[in-house]
Amino acid sequence: MERREFLAGATAIAALGSSTSSSDSAAQSGPAGAITDVAGIKVGHFTDSRRPTGCTVIVVEEAATAGVDVRGAAPGTRETDLLDPSNLVDKVHAIVLSGGSAFGLESATGVVRWLEERGIGFDVGVARVPIVPAAILFDLGIGDPKIRPDAEAGYKACGAATSTAPAEGNVGAGAGATVGKLFTLKRAMKCGIGTASVRVAGMTVGAIVAVNAVGDVIDPATGKPIAGARTEDGKRLLNTRDAILRGELTTGLRAGTATTIGVIATDAVLTKAQARKIAQMAHDGLARTIRPIHTTSDGDTVFALGTGASGRRAPTTLLGALAADVLAEAVLRAVRAATRLAGPGLPDLPSARDLPGSDGTTGHTA
Repeated sequence: MERREFLAGATAIAALGSSTSSSDSAAQSGPAGAITDVAGIKVGHFTDSRRPTGCTVIVVEEAATAGVDVRGAAPGTRETDLLDPSNLVDKVHAIVLSGGSAFGLESATGVVRWLEERGIGFDVGVARVPIVPAAILFDLGIGDPKIRPDAEAGYKACGAATSTAPAEGNVGAGAGATVGKLFTLKRAMKCGIGTASVRVAGMTVGAIVAVNAVGDVIDPATGKPIAGARTEDGKRLLNTRDAILRGELTTGLRAGTATTIGVIATDAVLTKAQARKIAQMAHDGLARTIRPIHTTSDGDTVFALGTGASGRRAPTTLLGALAADVLAEAVLRAVRAATRLAGPGLPDLPSARDLPGSDGTTGHTA
């Protein structure tokens, strides 16, 4: 993604008015950065050593206003109904992104335990109940499907959570992530997890995303795929959209075998309604970078968090525009940080850096 495109929304926020000082009026960081640049956000990964799977926890010990938007037709989620603006609880203490399909939702139980031990949660008088929404992706086709993130995995991810930039690529919820599966897994490519942030007008917007899509990943700057389905010989990108237009349809994909899941965070002050709208707008970042997106085999889910740490407010439209930009950048970083998948009992799946002409630029790799 070109810097000028990424900062389009940033320029608008910079013009909010006289309450913004001159030192804050321009973008202070570009597409680099991480969701942990948002004050109050910590991230921890658990990566299973037995097979490529894991979970990632976004911890907000001081709690954050939250919203969610689910666009894929095969979601696996927990506590998303609670985030409806008409419902009672308005803040959460962590978000879990996990591999393992529906089995991986168990990882949130470990996160709840970790938070409760530290007295973190919604005060109900007799106890503090940690509020931990979660979403999962399908990676059971990579290695032994009996191995998947559990409560202990979530607990360990919390123990690893810090405010430093998290590792990207084949870690956490991205450990078993793949893309380009419309023409079966054997012609797919390895992807992973990525993060990015931008700071403007004294506020920061960040994203983290585990990219496990049915579709190809597209660089918006060129309109060309940088990872996805490969030709039958495995040596080149097929370009799924072009293949579909040529009539090369497939019936071999099972429902619920993919899913891209992510979190947007900002230190701006948000209401629950704003958080939900920002999550909705952030999906545009997925639409710019993944093709096709929101399919019947994807459970694409995006959460939005507002820590309020900056003490500032901004129009929802502008924060949502930034959210879409930063999520798109995080998708590209997930691709470029990923490394080849190979080993006993595993499919041999190259990453973007393994194909001729790929951009091997990486971020905070493990």
